[in-house]
Amino acid sequence: MSGRVVKQERAARTRAALIRAAAETFAEYGFAGTTVSRIAERADLTLGAMYFHFKSKEELARLIVTSQPELVVPPFDSQGLQHAIDVTLTWAYQLLDNPVLQAGARLVMDQEHFIDTSVNSHQQWTDILLHDFQQARRRRELRADVDIEAYAQLVVSACTGAQIHAQLETSHRDLPGRVEEMWRCLLPAVAVPSVAKKLLFGEERGRAS
Repeated sequence: MSGRVVKQERAARTRAALIRAAAETFAEYGFAGTTVSRIAERADLTLGAMYFHFKSKEELARLIVTSQPELVVPPFDSQGLQHAIDVTLTWAYQLLDNPVLQAGARLVMDQEHFIDTSVNSHQQWTDILLHDFQQARRRRELRADVDIEAYAQLVVSACTGAQIHAQLETSHRDLPGRVEEMWRCLLPAVAVPSVAKKLLFGEERGRAS
């Protein structure tokens, strides 16, 4: 293995360590309570290493928030309404022990401090859900009068609210149940009855194998 490859791998490990340390620190202290010194200390690295990879805590917070959708990959291939259910359940289950998702949940209320409001986490998730609803419409899974833009925003807002209440009341332990309950309340208003009966829930839909 060449020296260049070794350096690249070392740099990648250092960068990953800083992202994880930042996520754990943001999740614990929030944006205001997090400092670059705390991040470097959590990663067991020097401030020099921190600033070599990231200019500021704002850059790290922005990366953590905007990378959230990339981390949430349902364990099953699905389309339309089933994918919308799967992606939200996967997010809910993974958030229980994924520090980057936990940090994203904690940072969601502080985005104005570090991210362009035209590219925020709410809009990212809304776009994902809107794509699922568009696909569901093409597959004739939705009632004719469903406003898919409004319902995509509603699902994201409901999941955000569920996350906040689950954090306050159970440290997120009941978040998957809250998300499933949200869908069971919502589906009669949006889904064709014959389609709604076939949609699947449960832990197996949210946890990767």
